[in-house]
Amino acid sequence: MAYQEPDFLPWDGRRVPITFVGGYLGAGKTTAINEVLISAERPIAVIVNDAGAINIDASLIKRRNGDAIELTDGCVCCTSINDMGQALDSIRSRPEPPDHLIIELSGIAEPKNVVPWGRSAGFLLDGVVIAVAADQMLNTETPEWIRVHIESQIVVADLLVLTKTDLVDPDALTLVRQRLETLAPGTPIVDGSMGRREPGALGRFLALGGHHGRDASGVPGPTLFDMHQAHTVSVEGPLTREGLDALLADLPDRFPDRVIARAKGVIEVVGDSDQQVLVQVVGERIEITPLFDNERQPLTDLVVITVDHA
Repeated sequence: MAYQEPDFLPWDGRRVPITFVGGYLGAGKTTAINEVLISAERPIAVIVNDAGAINIDASLIKRRNGDAIELTDGCVCCTSINDMGQALDSIRSRPEPPDHLIIELSGIAEPKNVVPWGRSAGFLLDGVVIAVAADQMLNTETPEWIRVHIESQIVVADLLVLTKTDLVDPDALTLVRQRLETLAPGTPIVDGSMGRREPGALGRFLALGGHHGRDASGVPGPTLFDMHQAHTVSVEGPLTREGLDALLADLPDRFPDRVIARAKGVIEVVGDSDQQVLVQVVGERIEITPLFDNERQPLTDLVVITVDHA
């Protein structure tokens, strides 16, 4: 059934600014959004459209009910969505509007296809933020069609957040910045990497002032690349660190005809001290991050996103 705009404007005609946050798989979108929420001093709604589970920083969560999350500072909810119209309806149904709405797009979404939703009833498009991982921009092993997809996200941006800069040397980082300036001339670039973040940089998420020169007529639904497929790899009980390493090393053999673009999960590791870890795989990059007690969350299987070899 086709989406139908509401007949009446919500909130007595007030319009809530929308910021779309995109970027390819593993570029660091969720990390950047968490940093924005930590520093926010006003109610912000967050909607996630991704294959993985919602991963809002545990220290920000007051209570959780399924996919609905109430944040400690009064920010409203975070809902995992498959349909943009339903997502906006979920916010419009609230008696009080948030001050701002952040929508985290799937890493395989085309931001240009969701920009028109910024004119949906009750909302105003503030801009598009694209996270770009420095090491992904330099990876010569990346298939051509993925490179084109990443670049198509970059050219739509009103703000580029450069991440993973600690993984490349200064000369390589200069090349990345030059490439971004060529693809998106005049678009601001901020360093969003942990430990290198410019003061106040991520606060610019909420003050872009409108999308630059893009047509926002019509309200089409977002589309995904058909070449991406999401899979679930079961994790049976706690694992030793050796068992976890073996599980990750075995992933390519589980999908012999495809390339692993992304994997993510929260897993219990047993050993000298039992601990939850956040596992993230992006291409050949593997990150296993211990979670502190206040960050503990329900354990998951591994969500693996693969792409065609072509």
